[in-house]
Parts: sequence; C-alpha cells; structure tokens
Amino acid sequence: MLGRGIVSSGLHRVFLRGSAVIVAFHRVNDALNDSLTTSSRSFEAFCRFFQANFDVICLDDLVQRLTAGESIQNAVAITFDDGYIDNFEVAAPILRKLALPATFFVATSFLGSTTIPWWDRELSERPSWMTWDHVRTLSKEGFDIGAHTRTHVDLGAVDGAEAVAEIVGSREDLREQLGKAPEHFAFPYGQPSNLSESNRQRVRDAGFKSCVSCFGALTEPRTDPFHLPRVAIAPWLRSPEQFVFDIVARAG
Repeated sequence: MLGRGIVSSGLHRVFLRGSAVIVAFHRVNDALNDSLTTSSRSFEAFCRFFQANFDVICLDDLVQRLTAGESIQNAVAITFDDGYIDNFEVAAPILRKLALPATFFVATSFLGSTTIPWWDRELSERPSWMTWDHVRTLSKEGFDIGAHTRTHVDLGAVDGAEAVAEIVGSREDLREQLGKAPEHFAFPYGQPSNLSESNRQRVRDAGFKSCVSCFGALTEPRTDPFHLPRVAIAPWLRSPEQFVFDIVARAG
C-alpha cells in the first residue's frame, strides 16, 4: 500500500533524488518456482509498471549518460543474466510487445550446451540454454548482448591467466559470433566478494564500457560505470509496488 501511494503521487521521483535503477532477472519461466525464477505474468506486470512509471532505457544509454554527466533521473534499465532459453522464448516476446529495451548477459560456454550449473541441480525441471542462433536473433532485433564470462566462474576466487581467459575470452566469443564486441560485462554471482579489484581492472583493460554487479543499490549520478549495482527482481518481491517501496528505502 505504501509503495502504491508513493508511485501514484509521483513521490518516487523525489525520493530517488536523480538516481536510476538497473534491474536484474535470470529466468522467466512458469514451470519453475525458485529464487532465480520470475513467472511470465509477474515479468509482464513489472515491465508494464516500469513503462508507466519510469523512463525505461537500455543499459548502454544509461552508461553513456553517466559518462557524459547527463541526467539519469527516474531511469530503469532491464537486464538478464546467464543465457537461459526462456529469455528468448518468454521474456523477449513480452519486451517486443511493449517495445522495451534490455541487455542479456550470457555465459558464452553455456550457450547451446547441456551444462547443468550447481545451482540448478536440485530443480524438478532443469532449464535449457539459448543457442548462438537465439543470441544472434536477439542482437539483430536490437537487444543488447553482454558478457558474463565463459563458464560463470567466481572472479573473486580466480586470477591470472584463468581470469583473463574468462573475461577476455567471453568478449572474443561474442565478437566472433555476433560480428561485434560486447560493450558491457556482468560478473557472476554479483556480490562484492565475487570480483577482485585486479579482475575489475581486467574488465576495463579488455575494452568494456561498464561492469555490473547483482547486489541491490541505486545508480547515482556520479556512480563509476565499472561499479554499477543492480536490484535483483525475485519472487520475494510480491509486486512492482513493493519494488518501489524497496528502492525508496534504499535511497532513504
């Protein structure tokens, strides 16, 4: 109720004080019910809510505005991690219908594979990955494709040649398959301990324009593009209005 009142009065713009929000999804799937999965109905509700109450822009536009010192007030950028097939089959059609931009961060070695990561091993139904053809189609349609390493490695735990192979290698995989290098990078697991400063520098040196996490905070006007936070959209957020209450509390 409080979130609904904040939005209906337009007070969220005041509370956010010129900040933007980058949101992170993983799966959009009606057959699963876990912390990484959003239902198609909930995903569309969030998208319509963002469209009605925020300025929905692509991550690249947000980074360009930050770099140029331009206003990012009331902006929302939609992102996805990992590269699940439902991103193509379920999420993308909803985004197309609403004409909303999004960035899909993919772990390049997972694409077209039968890999079952440790966090999916206990699921009743094991989700599949997109293929390179799916990713190429998304790119051709104007969606942004970002790098998420090759094998979803913890960049807080590896260093040296292994880290370079994951960071630079994922960028080169995307360049080879899409005909252009990705501009943005999301580090796996996304918590502060999952990216060392030496590996953050490797992301810069590889030629990326930004690096995003997956722990909740707002993007403020002076945020370093290589320290971009995201707010994960997960089942414990029962409604878009609760999302607004949550981000206003973060801004508080």
